[in-house]
Amino acid sequence: MIETACYIHIPFCDHKCIYCDFYSIITSDNIQSFLKALKKEIAHYAENYSDSREFISIYFGGGTPSLMEPEYLLELIQAVKENFVVRNDVEITMETNPGTVSLQKMKMFREIGINRISIGIQSFNNKDLKFLTRIHNSETAIITVNQAAEAGFENISLDLIFNLPGQTKKKWIKNLEQAIKLPIKHISAYSLILERGTILNKMVLDGKVKIRDEDYGAELYEETINFLTSNGFYQYEVSNFAKPGFECVHNNAYWHYTDYFGFGTSAHSFVDGKRWWNFSSLKMYNDKVEKSGNAVAGSEAISTENAVNEYIMLELRSSGLNLKKFENRFGIEIKDWLKKKYPYFELLKNQNFVTIDESVMKLTAKGYAVCDEILAEII
Repeated sequence: MIETACYIHIPFCDHKCIYCDFYSIITSDNIQSFLKALKKEIAHYAENYSDSREFISIYFGGGTPSLMEPEYLLELIQAVKENFVVRNDVEITMETNPGTVSLQKMKMFREIGINRISIGIQSFNNKDLKFLTRIHNSETAIITVNQAAEAGFENISLDLIFNLPGQTKKKWIKNLEQAIKLPIKHISAYSLILERGTILNKMVLDGKVKIRDEDYGAELYEETINFLTSNGFYQYEVSNFAKPGFECVHNNAYWHYTDYFGFGTSAHSFVDGKRWWNFSSLKMYNDKVEKSGNAVAGSEAISTENAVNEYIMLELRSSGLNLKKFENRFGIEIKDWLKKKYPYFELLKNQNFVTIDESVMKLTAKGYAVCDEILAEII
């Protein structure tokens, strides 16, 4: 059986934040027709893949999946389990936002089998939250995390964004200090990124908002690594930190080039060396699934060269490139590949951006801070 991850995109949201570029819609229309389409799409792919796959994770992203009733997500969990082999200890994650879910509802989500919750806090600073157009405040964020623990969630993750306009190092460290006081096991910390088509991007283009430069963002990032790693969190990927044993199974599937199915609007899949993606429009998704069982908008076959480059990029972004695994997977002697890049890697090693031993090539904390530049040079 091939270990495989499962992502389910729930597009419904109560508010569109200025920085968000994920497909989401502020409506309650077509919720039931979407559920019907999702179940049909899941069954469609099971016809060809169910006998060879074992799902190790189910991840409900969005949008705001917790806006759905627990019974809604339970139907989807049951649809996956009825159509695919699912590991007994499968990680089932649900994204939520502070102020959108009650203690009682979280207890019900826990009862239906969701065992990991990811809370989109982004900041504990009320001024920053107002800028990001989040609907919650700092107090609500803290209450939501504590209620998640009270509801029975041991595996709690939260998202934070740094390098916001006017965010000093002191303000950012206060965010991290508040985070580690809470009963959490995982933190995803991202630098603010301008995504094309977002409200924030237009505000910057219009000169209404000024974004700090990349050098300042790199300084905040190094502060993040130093603070979290000195407070019991292990960095297992560029933006992700976990208490030992609580690394996100679903995240690791992506970073270690594991196959995954994406169901729902705008979802992407990567299976057997092929990548495909669904229509974003809810209406187009529903109509396409109704007619043909899938909602594929486009696809591509990954060449060996691209697969090698993608694999190296993802492994270096995470816990490091295992040289033996690389050779076994691609049949390429790592020394031959390194020979082309060796002077550059020697430079990186001498300047403490990367460590290389007989089994693993890994970015240092200093290397993580300039990860994109290093990967661009390699790939």
